[in-house]
Amino acid sequence: MPAVTPLVGAIDQGTSSSRFFVFDSSGAVVASAQEEFPQIYPRAGWVEHDPEAIWASVQNVIQKATEDLVKNGYAVKDIKAVGITNQRETTVVWDKTTGQPLHNAIVWMDARGEAVARALAARTPSASPAHFQPRCGLPFSTYFSAVKLRWLLDNSDAVASAHESGHLAFGTVDSWLAYALTGRCAPGAVHVTDVTNASRTMLLNLESLQWDDVMLEFFGIRSDCLPDVRSSSEIYGYIADGPLAGIPIAGILGDQQAALVGQRCFAKGDVKNTYGTGCFMLLNTGPRPSFSHNGLLTTVAYKFGDRPAAYALEGSVAIGGAAVKFLRDNLGLIKQSSDINALAASVPDTGGVYFVPAFTGLLAPRWRPDARGAIVGLTQFSTGAHLARATLEAVAWQTREVVDAMAADAADADDDKAAAADAASSNNSSRRSLAAIRVDGGLARSDLAMQIQADAAGTRVVRPAFLETTVLGAALAAGLAAGVWDDLDAVTSGVGDSGSAVFVPNVGDDEREARFAKWQRAVEKSLDWAID
Repeated sequence: MPAVTPLVGAIDQGTSSSRFFVFDSSGAVVASAQEEFPQIYPRAGWVEHDPEAIWASVQNVIQKATEDLVKNGYAVKDIKAVGITNQRETTVVWDKTTGQPLHNAIVWMDARGEAVARALAARTPSASPAHFQPRCGLPFSTYFSAVKLRWLLDNSDAVASAHESGHLAFGTVDSWLAYALTGRCAPGAVHVTDVTNASRTMLLNLESLQWDDVMLEFFGIRSDCLPDVRSSSEIYGYIADGPLAGIPIAGILGDQQAALVGQRCFAKGDVKNTYGTGCFMLLNTGPRPSFSHNGLLTTVAYKFGDRPAAYALEGSVAIGGAAVKFLRDNLGLIKQSSDINALAASVPDTGGVYFVPAFTGLLAPRWRPDARGAIVGLTQFSTGAHLARATLEAVAWQTREVVDAMAADAADADDDKAAAADAASSNNSSRRSLAAIRVDGGLARSDLAMQIQADAAGTRVVRPAFLETTVLGAALAAGLAAGVWDDLDAVTSGVGDSGSAVFVPNVGDDEREARFAKWQRAVEKSLDWAID
């Protein structure tokens, strides 16, 4: 029999799959399960999920993992709390009176709201996409939930009617799961979100950490459809039924903030990059919001109970690991995602091929919804291996652009204007500003991809032995609220730590910058394609 220890569960509801992990108090995984769910593509640039399919997949992984937990000699009753981490910005709407979804969820990468975002920006006094960024941290973009919700209100009679009658409930995926887990319309059901997810909607005031009346009025959204905004670590409600019935939901974090917590990036200046469907780099900026001059977003990093919130600058890249999936599913170059490593390693370079995977536009730091995917530099010499390597390089070059922007903003945040100017104009000085990048996510398992990343960014890349930092972060938030860990010091010192691998740059500055210049030329070829 395993030693009796408090356990913590964590739901990781991602873009393509749902997972449930159970950790012991040392941070070791004692049970887990994963299940993919269908992706819905109604037309080019549109991406949807069925909220009920998401919920069914979460139920299934909880059932499977708890069965395995018992087989492994543990007891479900020893799970003291459950945390939730989720794909952010994805917008779910349902009827409060029935608990039933009113539309498929509109996924974070969905680009249907481009005309809405443009029209909203044009209505502001400055006619600028960044007009409200000092207030909410975000520009007008198809990426964020308020734009998606505005599209639904304008295009779905069911959503508009529920909104007018006061029956509409809106939330990101964390809100939907907390609502479903606590019984939907049953007594005790909760409609909540945490500050990290709320900060991705355009509706949260970054100073007050509450819904902003100015933003609600501008978007034409009633406050009674919104979830209550809570911290990232507290007891929100109790699971109504199933294997986890009676266990508190005690932690909620958006997936990228959860990875920041799982990487223990609690100090100002700590940086992590997660390689999932997209790539998401966060820089902890401390207890005050810092605003970007270089195309990055200001977001809430975490807030544990009554402790002050921490903030972050974020660079979001829409297509990271999804580019590998494109080679597998659309082009048939590989049978499984991991095959890209051997194929890309079979050639020493890309043979001059550059792949810009701007399938739904480009996010940070360029913010070009008009961009579309492009492959340039093809010759008769080019092979699938060159394209495979170019795909890994595309992820690295996109991340490099975020690294440069983040370093420039970090210098500016320190009130060193000269250093900020240098960082913006000199790739070498900007790279020196970030001593290391902590990485996680599926693509981070690839040694080749991480070496390519170190070469492209010109900085050390540090990969922990345990890469599931997103789900670990949700577990840490829940365990803190439930008393499994006493404080952040207990979480920081040893929980889930088991060593790391370090990748250092193997190319010189001249070669790096010459290749980066060609990447930038390739990006220019991808622009101005999706235009009216």
